[in-house]
Amino acid sequence: MSSYKVQGKIIEIRGSGTCSYGHKVGETFVFDEMGSAICQWAQNSIFPFYSALKFGGKFPWLKDPDRLQVACPDPDNVVVFELWREKEA
Repeated sequence: MSSYKVQGKIIEIRGSGTCSYGHKVGETFVFDEMGSAICQWAQNSIFPFYSALKFGGKFPWLKDPDRLQVACPDPDNVVVFELWREKEA
């Protein structure tokens, strides 16, 4: 089974443009283990996608199987994360 390094970046904050947790557009993350640097609500939204990317899963609706966008559940100030994977050596 292939394993990948999964990284992420905040690409947009909708609504007021302010995240109540303090995240900012442009922040980047390396997901070695979930939960270290991001809000718990965002983590819960990201985790299923992270797991699929980490272990080679595919999403049939994506043009690029190695890159996707996931949003946190805050209905007023949605934080949009772009996740991507790279094959580990």
